[in-house]
Order: sequence, then C-alpha cells, then structure tokens
Amino acid sequence: MTFTYPAVIVPHKDDNGFHAEFPDLECCYADGGDLEDTLDAAREAAYDWLFLELEEGGHFPETSHPEDIKVPEGGFVRNIMVRIKLLPDSD
Repeated sequence: MTFTYPAVIVPHKDDNGFHAEFPDLECCYADGGDLEDTLDAAREAAYDWLFLELEEGGHFPETSHPEDIKVPEGGFVRNIMVRIKLLPDSD
C-alpha cells in the first residue's frame, strides 16, 4: 500500500534543523538537523503512524489539499510518500 500525505516543514529558529508536522495525521511530527534528516524522520514517523492505524482497523484520513494547509512564515509543504508492504499471516 502506498500513502502520500503533506507535511508542513518549518525551519528551526536557533539552528539549521527543521520541524515537520502532518496536518492530516494527528500528533505525527518529526525533527531533523537538516532538511534531508527531517524528511527521513518525517517519512519514518508517517510510516509508524500509518502502520499502527492499519493494525488497529485501517481508518486513514483524507489528504488535505495544499491550498487548504496553513503554513507558517518561512515554512513550506512537502508531500511524503510511504509504502507499507503487507505480508500474509503465517498462522
């Protein structure tokens, strides 16, 4: 299964890092020391959020349209794609 959700990326005020937050995935966020680390951490956070949701019943929120997302000054939106491979039960 492939999922794509927008993340709002905002630079840290006191270092070169960034903060990423998913408006559609409640309490799903990540930080990194640079943009590449932040995007990797965001992908991992989204994977964990979606995988847990899949295990608990599979209710996945609708994806927000970019024009509907409030972006703080200096921030931007980046779509994050996550692939979850489902393995058959071995029971």
